[in-house]
Amino acid sequence: MRATVDFAVIGGGVVGCAVARHLAGFDVSVALIEARGDVGDGTSKANTAILHTGFDAVPGTLEATMVARGYHLLGEYAQVVGIPVEGTGAVLVAWTEEERDALPTLREKAVKNGYLACEIIDDDAVYGMVPALGPGVLAGLTVPGESIICPWTTTLAYATEAKARGAELLLNTRVTGVGVGVESTVLRTTQGDVRARWVVNAAGLGGDVIDRSYGHDRFTVVPRRGELFVFDKLTRPMVSKIVLPVPSSKGKGVLVSPTIYGNVMLGPTSENLLDREDTSTSEEGFDFLLGKGRSLMPALVDEEVTASYAGLRAATEHSDYQLSAKPSARYVCLGGIRSTGLTASMALAEEAVRLLAAADLAPPAKRPDEIVHVHLTPLGEFGRRPY
Repeated sequence: MRATVDFAVIGGGVVGCAVARHLAGFDVSVALIEARGDVGDGTSKANTAILHTGFDAVPGTLEATMVARGYHLLGEYAQVVGIPVEGTGAVLVAWTEEERDALPTLREKAVKNGYLACEIIDDDAVYGMVPALGPGVLAGLTVPGESIICPWTTTLAYATEAKARGAELLLNTRVTGVGVGVESTVLRTTQGDVRARWVVNAAGLGGDVIDRSYGHDRFTVVPRRGELFVFDKLTRPMVSKIVLPVPSSKGKGVLVSPTIYGNVMLGPTSENLLDREDTSTSEEGFDFLLGKGRSLMPALVDEEVTASYAGLRAATEHSDYQLSAKPSARYVCLGGIRSTGLTASMALAEEAVRLLAAADLAPPAKRPDEIVHVHLTPLGEFGRRPY
């Protein structure tokens, strides 16, 4: 058994790494526990890689609050440490009268969320922004603050800084059981036991399993697979902005977006699964994306697809994040964090500490070097430019 650490963070995705980084800035010992062989190797690496303004979140929800706060925190942090971000802006495209009629409501929602920059534009203005769109556009809603970002570098930055601040990173370490004691908790793992005074559950797809280990039955994770195409970099001139669909009751739909690497991305699909490890692509998914692509941007689907991939999102039966603290067990749960978790990650780390403080478990004062950041190697020298 390892010596007792003050905080064990379960889950080395973008949220868990953000929490570990934040906690390691206090005068405490931190262990970040990840089941896979690297941080960000699960849901985080298959994110749609958008830094969201939160314009379309449900007003008043935790998600809306965390995304709005996280947008500013991560945007500022990215400049400090070298995370690639490009402020492309976005446009929601209405193809039907029903979608066009929904645009004023979406703009009102943005205002309620504190985002005031959205404007409704006509079809000519939409085509002026994205000439390669297929025929039939009726109107659009601009979101100038939407940006594209690198999800790998973000997670890596958090983990690198957490380690630089003294956190211990335990890879290939899957939590298999939880034993809550009077003053500490023993986490049983595939690499031996880890004893911690406090535990933060940021386990993503396994978040409900960890939560049930503490005696709760508050949410169930349903893996939601999203398949995407990545097109050759020669297609980038077609897509200078993120092209978003008007959301429906079935979800946010399929988008076309430039990537920070110079490619163009089409997707995702949305399919609930039972297998929490199934990130395979499917013939049905390919057909669906090609059909959508032909309607949205016919010239794009005639170009070369250089990669396809699938990611799993930690969807639950609830429409909002599931955040809570259990003081008696010295336990904080950050569950049900979907694709917006990349944008919200730094705000969620702050919220984890706020929940601890509300439970009289606040960590001691920050270390004097807390504001020192690790600056990452510029992207061009990274050797990690996919596709």
